[in-house]
Amino acid sequence: MQIEEKPPFDTPFEWIGGEAPVRRLVDRFYDLMDLEPGYAELRASHGSTLEDARQKLFWFLCGWLGGPDHYVERFGHPRLRMRHMPFSIGILERDQWVACMDQAMAETEVPPALRERLKNSFMQTADWMRNKGV
Repeated sequence: MQIEEKPPFDTPFEWIGGEAPVRRLVDRFYDLMDLEPGYAELRASHGSTLEDARQKLFWFLCGWLGGPDHYVERFGHPRLRMRHMPFSIGILERDQWVACMDQAMAETEVPPALRERLKNSFMQTADWMRNKGV
């Protein structure tokens, strides 16, 4: 039987290093979405500008990772599935979102064990958000 090691911090927010690394992660995620042809369908689903989405994801991730609840303070409960219903999200969009976030985590040097945990959580959430071809 393998015993799982306790993470070095109480929350992923602490583990990642606080707001500044979360901001870098979110900024890199949206920069990659704009730059990489492999994320074209994901980028197309975001409209002409990424600024609003960029800020909302930063606020959301801070709280989701166990830090300040910036998103909840501004908008209330995230209701992720409801808020994403206007967007067509299928397997392709899900996979591009997770791949883009994983690349951003790698490039912003999220610790490997945390990156793996977050990637699994992001995949579960992204899969739950699918509303096309389900």
